[in-house]
Amino acid sequence: MKVLVVDDDVVSRMVLMHLIDSCGQFEIVEAEDGEDAWQQLQQGLRPVICFCDLRMPRLSGLELLQRLRQHSDFATLPFVLVTSANDTHTVEEASQSGASGYVVKPFQVDQVRQHLLALQDGGQSSYRHLAEEPARTLARLGINGERLLVYLNGFATQLTAASEELGPLLEQGRQDELCQRLDRLHAGCVTLGLSGAAACLQQLQAAPLSVAALQTALKTVLRAVSYQTDLVLQAAS
Repeated sequence: MKVLVVDDDVVSRMVLMHLIDSCGQFEIVEAEDGEDAWQQLQQGLRPVICFCDLRMPRLSGLELLQRLRQHSDFATLPFVLVTSANDTHTVEEASQSGASGYVVKPFQVDQVRQHLLALQDGGQSSYRHLAEEPARTLARLGINGERLLVYLNGFATQLTAASEELGPLLEQGRQDELCQRLDRLHAGCVTLGLSGAAACLQQLQAAPLSVAALQTALKTVLRAVSYQTDLVLQAAS
């Protein structure tokens, strides 16, 4: 699988490439800025994911993302924005433009790994597929499928409520309460074996938090719950 790394800073690019290489067998393709990346893509490069710096000459990460989302061949390409901790506004704009997520400098291997893990199910970019097999969840919790469905449905209700309530907490600066609520949701994901969704929530703690990023994460977790619910129902039928 080809991974495209776009960064005009050669040292940052090398560090990120090293972390990607440590996460598995990937063919890493470099681009020195957004324009270089765009030219390679136009010439036939087809990566499974793109890690792209935000601020670059000629074509920024956000500008590259917007081009990709307007092109049929790249409209669904997983695009991970590489940012610094003070880019909150741009991260929000990128989320609205279709960014799959972000990693924050200085890089941590867990931030990088969780995006690459999402590619393991045939190239799909969604966290919802990263989850424990329902049979394992049942055995670990010592419950039956009917009870697991109750838990999943209850968690879905909790997430729906959170999508309406957590944004205002962030806007009002009630950070402690917001973190407590996110911690509880993370614990719910871990309990239900939703490792990808748990990683998605964990990522919020390592990046500048915005309402858009928060809503995107909650939607991802809710899709994970829905996906797992479908698997439980299929196993019961």
